[in-house]
Amino acid sequence: MRSVSARSLGSLLGPEPLLTRPAYRGLADAVRRLICDGRLLVGTRLPSERSLTSELGLSRTTVGGALDLLREDGFVLTRRGSGSIVTLPQAQTGLALSQAGLIPTPVPDDVIDLTYAALPAAAGLSRAYERALAALPRHLATAGYSPHGIPEARTAIADWFTGRGLPTEADQVIVTSGAHAGLSATLRALLDVGDRVLFETPTYPNALVGTRRSSLRAVAFPITRTGWDLEAMEAALRQSRARLVYLIPDFQNPTGQLMDAPTRMAVARILRRCRARAVVDETFVELGLDGPPPAPFATHADTAITIGSAAKTWWGGVRVGWVRSPLADAAAIVEARHSLDLGTSVLEQLLVVELLREGDALLDQRRASTRERRDAMAAALHRHVPDWSFELPPGGLNLWCELPVDRGDALVRAGEEAGVRLARGSQFGIQGGLGRFVRVPYCVAPDEADEVGRRLARAWQQALSGDAPVASRSPLIA
Repeated sequence: MRSVSARSLGSLLGPEPLLTRPAYRGLADAVRRLICDGRLLVGTRLPSERSLTSELGLSRTTVGGALDLLREDGFVLTRRGSGSIVTLPQAQTGLALSQAGLIPTPVPDDVIDLTYAALPAAAGLSRAYERALAALPRHLATAGYSPHGIPEARTAIADWFTGRGLPTEADQVIVTSGAHAGLSATLRALLDVGDRVLFETPTYPNALVGTRRSSLRAVAFPITRTGWDLEAMEAALRQSRARLVYLIPDFQNPTGQLMDAPTRMAVARILRRCRARAVVDETFVELGLDGPPPAPFATHADTAITIGSAAKTWWGGVRVGWVRSPLADAAAIVEARHSLDLGTSVLEQLLVVELLREGDALLDQRRASTRERRDAMAAALHRHVPDWSFELPPGGLNLWCELPVDRGDALVRAGEEAGVRLARGSQFGIQGGLGRFVRVPYCVAPDEADEVGRRLARAWQQALSGDAPVASRSPLIA
């Protein structure tokens, strides 16, 4: 079982854990905040009252009173012989939302949908389709099924990896119907029912759903404002014996953080020590808005599986993804993929060949327009909801906003009435929590960002007033 020492908990609380009066309530509030923010994970064993009393310099009565209050509120469960364990109140777990509550629902014309982090089609996409269509006839004499992917696409993707500093052969590439399909095939190929997969928290919800539907078990380690908690990652790997780690090092979804080269090397060393492998999601890798990301993670870990997609970079309607694996794993991934579907649209694969051939000529335009969207949305949030806080990400498509109070679910419910649809922060956590966060994609046109800000401000005021509508099921997220 995962545990946290008194010294580590004291560090998380900070030198002044914002204790209000009475002190026991202030300490309980500070610990509750750590739990709801995902910095203190569900299932973690807390230190004993005696060690906390000594570390925090508080009385035994204060610490005991705080733990009693946390038990009453459902944030701590104490079992004889097991100590006090972090949990979440049943109504706030978000597990049903994460598994069964993600449903596609129509979006009214007057509602701005921010559940999808996806851009309109890139400039030049129509011309690339025309060139792909011209190349299609030579494939029409074939059956059209290509579980590996057509040779042109596999070669183009391999060359793209090689150009980024990761030498790759076409035989290492499997073309799939999107990155999610690539992840599903990889999980089926490499793991058995009941195996554990380690995830960052927060993380991409659909990856969690896919893991659970493959009868695998998700475990977590936290991402903080300063990045990946490597000590917690190694501890979670050793305790869970997870065989795979799902990572989003390039403009992480939803936080937007970028893993620097030294951290990538440190993570690779942890994986080797723990005999685990990485599945690296590079969905956002081409959307570096303030400069390119470091060399691919797999340059530091030769056993890593890398998945990617054309959807975020070019257009969500281009349903083409890929898996880049060591040669030894390629056949197993193709076999697993074959149980999911029989191949990817040939025309769409030819389109990706054309887009990769264009290279930076189109990408520079894409990044420039996305940068304008990011800066406009950030300005709108600063103007209309100044009490929200966020770090401006160096790339990707998301602002991960921290709310001053835990009213995220109420905000999402109020958003529907205010004309803006949002994803719940709890959907990005493995075991719920994250109630003080909301993801705001910057995918609307720059001249529409201010209207988004106004609608969010109306929803926020309603959420704070306690007049938010009754909870509804959460929509799909992309």
